[in-house]
Amino acid sequence: MASHGGIFYFSALIILAATVASVSSSSLSPYYYDSVCPEALPTIKRLVEAAVYKEQRMGASLLRLHFHDCFVNGCDASILLDPSPTIDSEKNARPNLNSARGFEVIDQIKQAVDEVCGCAVVSCADVLAVVARDSVVALGGPTWNVELGRRDSTTASRAKADSDIPSPFMDLPALINNFKNQGLDERDLVALSGGHTIGFAQCFVFRNRIYNETNIDPEFAQQRRLTCPSIGGNSTLSPLDPTPAQFDTAYFTNLIQKRGLLHSDQQLFNGGSTDGLVNTYSSNAKAFSADFARSMIKMGNIKPLTGDEGQIRSNCRKVN
Repeated sequence: MASHGGIFYFSALIILAATVASVSSSSLSPYYYDSVCPEALPTIKRLVEAAVYKEQRMGASLLRLHFHDCFVNGCDASILLDPSPTIDSEKNARPNLNSARGFEVIDQIKQAVDEVCGCAVVSCADVLAVVARDSVVALGGPTWNVELGRRDSTTASRAKADSDIPSPFMDLPALINNFKNQGLDERDLVALSGGHTIGFAQCFVFRNRIYNETNIDPEFAQQRRLTCPSIGGNSTLSPLDPTPAQFDTAYFTNLIQKRGLLHSDQQLFNGGSTDGLVNTYSSNAKAFSADFARSMIKMGNIKPLTGDEGQIRSNCRKVN
């Protein structure tokens, strides 16, 4: 009896693997898992909602993981790989070290999805993409159809993470060029930067702005200095906008008032080519939501591995 059960389970895995192979292609699709594992997306949504309910800040952290993944050799879950003799982990890159978080939540979601699907059929890269969408929705933001069918990388690049993830110290021309290198335009830059309507930043990232820059509201600078001293307190957190647990347009209103927390944020409204978009999004939440959703889909399509490329990791932290 036990042997018959084992044979049945093994056969089911073969059938499932064949089904996945049959729907694999060079393009992504929102319906990729509909027949393969229809419970995958509802499972992810339930666990994201639970994680954000437990800690609202987690929503921003999970969204940020998808950003930082896609900007380094495409959306391939390379950011999730732990250091090893063969992996120079992106977790140790400057933009991620002691900053990127939420990895345990991704582990929990991946394990739950594999259990409900019967095996590792949903890639870690797709988990990151869906989790980003569900985190935004959980905090009151827009929804969109996530394109699916990505596969996971077998490599990581700390050097590429250091060079390709946009820095909070960048001026507008550098930001525009950085996004252009990923196939993203100025509208994408401003819309995706609007992701800073949720979450927090550490003191060391914005210290120079609040003590030395002139295009900043003096009262705002003084408020931030109360919790971010000129020396020390590097990891002290401050909200990126006044409503860090609500996906809204306050981020853009802040920029118009010269209250952008990061240097790179305020660069979007500083007499340059992106001022108009900031004005639009500040007064038109519908336009921001629509453009943010469109740009998230566009970013999620950066150099995905599909078909026979890469693999479907069983453990997101290591190569199979």
